[in-house]
Amino acid sequence: MNAQGLPVDAPAPLLGFGQVRHTRLRPRHHAFSYPTFFLMLPMRSLAAQPGALPVNRRGAISFHDADHGDGRGPQQGGALAWLDELLHSEGVDDAAGQVWLHCYPRVLGYTFKPVSFWYCHRDDGTLRAIVVEVNNTFGERHCYLLDHPRYGVELQARKVFHVSPFCQVSGGYRFRFMRTQGASAADAAPRSANAPAPMGRTVVRIDYDDDSGPLLQTSVSGTLYPLTAQTLRQASWGYPAMTLALIVRIHWHALRLWLKRVRFHSKPAAPASIVTR
Repeated sequence: MNAQGLPVDAPAPLLGFGQVRHTRLRPRHHAFSYPTFFLMLPMRSLAAQPGALPVNRRGAISFHDADHGDGRGPQQGGALAWLDELLHSEGVDDAAGQVWLHCYPRVLGYTFKPVSFWYCHRDDGTLRAIVVEVNNTFGERHCYLLDHPRYGVELQARKVFHVSPFCQVSGGYRFRFMRTQGASAADAAPRSANAPAPMGRTVVRIDYDDDSGPLLQTSVSGTLYPLTAQTLRQASWGYPAMTLALIVRIHWHALRLWLKRVRFHSKPAAPASIVTR
């Protein structure tokens, strides 16, 4: 274990089961919560230790490098090479330790990743930076680089990228990240004899404030388990069409906001740079 209690010696991939929550505070209150699952992948050791996860090949649930960054495949170093280049271009030269990627997988060959989180560590295992990789439904991508983050401590970034037509590109985000190891009291329910033991929990909160104050409160949280054939089957059976459901829900809630007469904003041009510090 490192100074923050995270594994550093060739850790294995993890699968998270949890919830996505979203609340809009004004001008009309609008809230929802959905169960979900996600990947938590140790990118520097993934190629050597993918476990049961299909990597850059077909599978009911799979991971593909081309779904991140600039879309490069494994022959060009994959998404990890893109990340290292981005960090170096921003002067972050001491994040050569493990990189954990929290993201949605491809499900039945399809994916949409509204947001992914790259946790970048130093050689000694301490957290050096977090890259928040955001995609919108217009096929655009932008990254927010959070420098010198700490778990449990709020981080801020100015909003520069269009995501929802019901929000202006103004104001800023407030981020809070939490990661725990081992089973918590919430995970202590009886399990079958062959059920995998939980490996901890992760929570990400992203609150958005526009020029008038707090507007959106969102979070994704989940309990982490070893990524095995068993947990992959559990995800496949429990969420058989997660990507399609995600896209349908985005448009369904957009329709509901429109019916509530929340103001619609036209999409501005994308930022000139792919990264904002």
